[in-house]
Amino acid sequence: MQYKAEIHVTLKRTVNDPQGLAIRGGLHSLGYETVETVRAGKFIEVWLEAESSEEAQRLADEMSDQLLANPVIEDYTIAVADAATS
Repeated sequence: MQYKAEIHVTLKRTVNDPQGLAIRGGLHSLGYETVETVRAGKFIEVWLEAESSEEAQRLADEMSDQLLANPVIEDYTIAVADAATS
């Protein structure tokens, strides 16, 4: 069965986020003074074949640990859905 894994990768809270700071500064320049914090990251969409959603989740987790994220400085979340309904 085909699944879609949506992987969001962000820097850990303890890691400085210069891109987020630059975005925050830009938003303040545009008049959005109420913005307190911005964290930037990346979004990765992976379509894969798996026997079950649990296997698709496990595979996406392995991919994230091995290549898509740097576990030393980044956190990630994964959402898996049946590709037919996505």
